[in-house]
Amino acid sequence: MDLTKQKCVPCEGGTPPFTRAEAEARLAEIPSWNLVSDGEIKRAYKFRDFAEAIKFVNQVATLAEAEGHHPDITIAYNQVILSLTTHAVGGLSINDFILAAKINEIIP
Repeated sequence: MDLTKQKCVPCEGGTPPFTRAEAEARLAEIPSWNLVSDGEIKRAYKFRDFAEAIKFVNQVATLAEAEGHHPDITIAYNQVILSLTTHAVGGLSINDFILAAKINEIIP
């Protein structure tokens, strides 16, 4: 099923995180994201200026609030780096891939 049609669900401890193989298989569904460890995916963006970067971050924040799943966000002038992991499971979950796919709809 298309990740952008799914909704993030609350995660409870005790649910196993994705294995590296499961995470690698899901990467095809979220172009431009990278698996940086067994428990984290990341994507970097570059904008024209600071204002454009902040506009994007605000769109991501609105989306994250609606989904109840939040990325770590690093801003350096016109660059934004988003990192996703599911702290409750100690690694990656379907929520990380759902949110990444929806972020890709903001900027493919």
